[in-house]
Amino acid sequence: SFRFSLHAAASCPSREEEPLFRAIREGNANKVRALAVCPGTNLMLPSKPGWLAIHQAAWFGQDSCLRMLLSAQPGMVNKRTSRGETPLLVAVSRVQLGCVQVLLENGADPEIPNYEKETPLYKACERNSAAIVAALLKHGVAVNTRCIQGWTALQETVVRSNLEICDMLLKAGAKLNLRNMYGITPLFTAAQNDQMAALRFLIKHGADVNTQADDGATALYEAAKMGHQEVVQMLLSLKADANKPGKTGMLPLHIAAQRGSDTIVSMLIPVTSKARVRRTGISPLHLAAERNRDDILEMLIKAGFDVNAQLSEERTRLYEDRRSTALYFAVINNNTEAARMLLAAGADPNLDMFRPLMVASRMGCIQIVKLLVEHGADINADIPTHPTTFPAVYMFSMKYLPLFKYLLDHGGHALPCFHCRYGGRPHPPLKTSRSNWNEDADRPAFCEMISVPSICRWAGPIIDVLLDYVGHVTLCSRLMEHLDSYSGWSAIKEKAAPPRPLLQLCRLRILHLVGRRKLKRLPLPGGLIRFLKHQELPLDDES
Repeated sequence: SFRFSLHAAASCPSREEEPLFRAIREGNANKVRALAVCPGTNLMLPSKPGWLAIHQAAWFGQDSCLRMLLSAQPGMVNKRTSRGETPLLVAVSRVQLGCVQVLLENGADPEIPNYEKETPLYKACERNSAAIVAALLKHGVAVNTRCIQGWTALQETVVRSNLEICDMLLKAGAKLNLRNMYGITPLFTAAQNDQMAALRFLIKHGADVNTQADDGATALYEAAKMGHQEVVQMLLSLKADANKPGKTGMLPLHIAAQRGSDTIVSMLIPVTSKARVRRTGISPLHLAAERNRDDILEMLIKAGFDVNAQLSEERTRLYEDRRSTALYFAVINNNTEAARMLLAAGADPNLDMFRPLMVASRMGCIQIVKLLVEHGADINADIPTHPTTFPAVYMFSMKYLPLFKYLLDHGGHALPCFHCRYGGRPHPPLKTSRSNWNEDADRPAFCEMISVPSICRWAGPIIDVLLDYVGHVTLCSRLMEHLDSYSGWSAIKEKAAPPRPLLQLCRLRILHLVGRRKLKRLPLPGGLIRFLKHQELPLDDES
């Protein structure tokens, strides 16, 4: 461990080593005897802060030297280093069994911990030494003492899955369900660390399989989070409760879906209550879609989880865009396959405040836009917090004309784009902020939105496309300013001038009476059908 390496570095002999410490390191017992009885030798004088000759002997496993030092100065048997370590704790840390036995025989106190409250027994378990554990237990040490983080010797042993030591500790009175400072029991630790043998041992001896840490997580939840399939299988076979939520409200199924373990998800689905899932305010579908876990998403859909489940208000507020559906997560990830699965299973594309169609349009995800429109996405929807006088999705699609045209072809309203309360009168300066967008009088008009610097360069072509979807309209002064700003757009200005061509008016009238979906049934030539459908510019999915 890191602490062990630091201690080792601190305890290595220096170049200017004192004769006694050198003799101990080299195991020269005769020289140690001679120096120990020498009147000029002070055995209580450290070579470095807190490091006495007795610690040196314990560190290097020189049990014969240790005997001589204790014979000469028995009172230093429990002296501590600058880190609070007794010679016994030093010997245990270095797994020096002979020194441990010498120290215990000479009255070393086996209960004195270091400054991190680690006792010799705890350290022996950490070092995985059954022989030293046995020696300490023979001297009647307390087995349930906790270190500074609340860990007991048993919990430390479970991490290493040493069943021999576990058995010794239990026979000596170790308690199965003591918790560390985080509320974690030995069984929880075994599940967390994928220690199957230790887990079986603890369960056999009566450990609680539904133990919960202070944050509410169960051993099952932790095993699912870590992807430990065998542990999950064992806990479920012993009726571990899959419907206990942690403080975050999530169940084991949630975390398994998030982490992407399809095997664990398949084990948890049959034992997870859908009613309990609903009470958590988040569906595993949300988490699978958020992390692009398509296989798990498919499993959850087939298992009957609600594809229209929405995040609770508390969870929705965690996102700036106030997303609420699994479909939204799939769309914002540009995950076409996930969006397709959700829509095919009945996902409603119109539940989120900021619609998935707007997200897909902003990102230029043509395939997802088509999927959403085909499954009933409302092209003319507003953003409730930022309403406009025209369909909000146009703000995100105007610069990409094929996409813009596709939306208009499939029911997007064009006429509101020409509504302007100022008409031919001068317009006020553009507003850069809107504190009262919910007031009808202050809703931005299309002419205002098209005037922002990032879009105004496209104003002419955008107006040109829109004119194909309206009859007689009057361009406001701001739209006229745009068309006047570039000589190449003069033809667009002429196109808008009344009267509109009879052919255009007839197209609009037929579409109004028949509807786009029924056009194919009309006994008309293909070219005329394409004209009625505005198919002069095909939508290229690869563009």
